Amino acid sequence: MLIKNGTVYTVAGPEPLQADIAVENGVIKAIAPGLSPAPGEEVVDAAGLRVYPGFVDAHSHLALDGYGMGYDSIDYNEMGDILSPQLRGIDSFNPQDRSIEMARAGGVTTVGVGPGSANVLGGTFFAVKTYGSCVDDMILKDPVAMKCAFGENPKRCYRDKGNSARMSTAAKLREMLFAAQDYLRRREAAADDVQKQPKFDMKLEALIPVLKGEIPLKAHAHRADDICTAIRIAREFGVKMTLEHCTEGHLIPEIVARSGCPVAVGPTLTHASKLELANKSFETPGILARAGCQVSIITDSSVIPQQYLPLCAGLAVNAGMDPFEALKAITINPARHLGVADRVGSLEVGKDADIVLANGDVMVSDTAIRAVYISGKRVAGAAK
Repeated sequence: MLIKNGTVYTVAGPEPLQADIAVENGVIKAIAPGLSPAPGEEVVDAAGLRVYPGFVDAHSHLALDGYGMGYDSIDYNEMGDILSPQLRGIDSFNPQDRSIEMARAGGVTTVGVGPGSANVLGGTFFAVKTYGSCVDDMILKDPVAMKCAFGENPKRCYRDKGNSARMSTAAKLREMLFAAQDYLRRREAAADDVQKQPKFDMKLEALIPVLKGEIPLKAHAHRADDICTAIRIAREFGVKMTLEHCTEGHLIPEIVARSGCPVAVGPTLTHASKLELANKSFETPGILARAGCQVSIITDSSVIPQQYLPLCAGLAVNAGMDPFEALKAITINPARHLGVADRVGSLEVGKDADIVLANGDVMVSDTAIRAVYISGKRVAGAAK
């Protein structure tokens, strides 16, 4: 396939290019002006259109919180065990859920998906493309992170089961990390001696990739004090962490920036439904970006329907965020957040041909998505 005559927003740099994009075997082969089609090659005329990388949402519950299913049918929280690191989000993902089609129609081609925030430890997130009939064929990377949660949700869900205070939540997370450290030390000391190996523990096994730095803790934290607690625990155990929601991050931008933790901000296009959301603002992502943070903007789908991800970026621009930083916040930054920037998040030679054609600025509400490609295959819209 050859996409010609479009205005290309590669996100590899701030300025758009007048260029063509050649695609071969689902991968971008060349980006340059004046490319000529090979015999028999499909040519897509993008004259008058903007060409973007497929949008990436770093944090959602897409197809775990089924479209039109109701609260009793949700599959993204295990409500019977506050410490559930052994759960894998992939096992609740329904590729036939209608919300996936809606997401890709809005240009969202890669999504971080996983458990909710009822539990102190909820299980693993994975990165998935928004096209396919079986999750095993849609996965970009699994796992990408281990979900943990601070603040009101674990307190609310387990208030009568020994977790009624923030310090209880922090203590339960520490206890599991200490136990996993001890388990790992015993396993390594035993080496190949089966007799000396500790008794198998699936929960502790699930935390070993966190302790080894292979995946981060994905920390649900809204309030400023919860953000600081998350950072403190990551520092205590020497583990990687991403800060999810970060609703009050604008109150402590220097602390967030100093932590070095990537930040996923949102969902902001919602009612402040609990106390810890009282200070949420579309100014937050811009303030954190100016402080030097790697900022992603998220929908937390189904909280905000995923197809409105670009609109959320536009609202951040209206609140003062630099437009290029906002575009990065729905493309390359979330790709980095999920550890898949070698494949998606920008239009560059060698990356997956996940491409969006639009008739204007995607961060403006009256812009229409004309076509969406995933790995070079048109999966939504029709270019014209």
